[in-house]
Amino acid sequence: MGDANTTISVRDLHKSFGTNDVLRGVDLDLDRGKSLVVIGGSGTGKSVLAKCILGLVRADQGSIEINGRDIARQTESDRRYMTGLSGMLFQGAALFDSLPVWENIAFRLIYSQRKSRSAAREKAADCLSQVGLAPEIGDLFPSELSGGMQKRVGLARAIAADPQILFFDEPTTGLDPIMADVINNLILERVKALGATAISITHDMASARKIADEIAMLYQGRIIWRGRPEEIENSNNPMVEQFVHGRAEGPIKMALRRR
Repeated sequence: MGDANTTISVRDLHKSFGTNDVLRGVDLDLDRGKSLVVIGGSGTGKSVLAKCILGLVRADQGSIEINGRDIARQTESDRRYMTGLSGMLFQGAALFDSLPVWENIAFRLIYSQRKSRSAAREKAADCLSQVGLAPEIGDLFPSELSGGMQKRVGLARAIAADPQILFFDEPTTGLDPIMADVINNLILERVKALGATAISITHDMASARKIADEIAMLYQGRIIWRGRPEEIENSNNPMVEQFVHGRAEGPIKMALRRR
C-alpha cells in the first residue's frame, strides 16, 4: 500500500455488471495534494472507478484505502467517512432545479452538517465569489443560468465543505473552448487553495494537460500508462498515442452497431 503521504491507494480493483467486466484489476496510488486525470474511451470504466472510490458503487474485489482506511466494504461508517472528506463536480452539474443557487451550494452544509441557513448562505456567497460569480447569482434558479455558470455553481458546491478530496467528472463537457479554459483555471485555483487531492475524468486532452500533475490512461479495465502531462506525447504506447491524437486507425477498435 501507499506511504503516509498517500491519500488514495487502490489495489486489484474489479467491477463487473453482468457479463461486462469493466474494471479488471486496477492499481492506483495518489499522493496528498496531487491532481490525477484519468483518460480513456467511452465505456472503459473511468466513471466506475471514480464511483468505486467515492463509495457510490461497491467493487467486486480489491481494496480501496483512503488515508490508510480500507473503505471497499462500504459500511455505513465508511460511506459517512468518505462523504465527509470529498466533494464532486458532476458532468452535467447535477443541480437541484427546485432550489435556488445558494441552497444548491449550501445543501450539504444545511442538511448534513446542520449549519444554520444564515451561516450556510454566507458560505455559499463566499464560494460563489471563489468561482467568479456575484452574490446575487445565489438568488437565481439553475434554469436561469448558462451552461458555463452552472458548471461554476457545481464547482462552488463541490468546494463548499472544504473537502480533502475532489472529484471532477468531465468538467468541460458541453462548454466552448474559452469557457472550458475558465473552468480549468478555476479547478486549478480551488484545488491549490484547498490543498486538496483531485481525481478528474475527462476526454478533453487540453483540460487533462492543464489540470493534471499526472495523467493515467484506462483501457480494458486496467491502467496501461501513467506519467506527467509533458510525457504523454512521447509515451511509446500505441494505444495512448491513438487516443491522444484522436485517430480512428490503431490498436483501439471502437465497437460499431451493425444494422
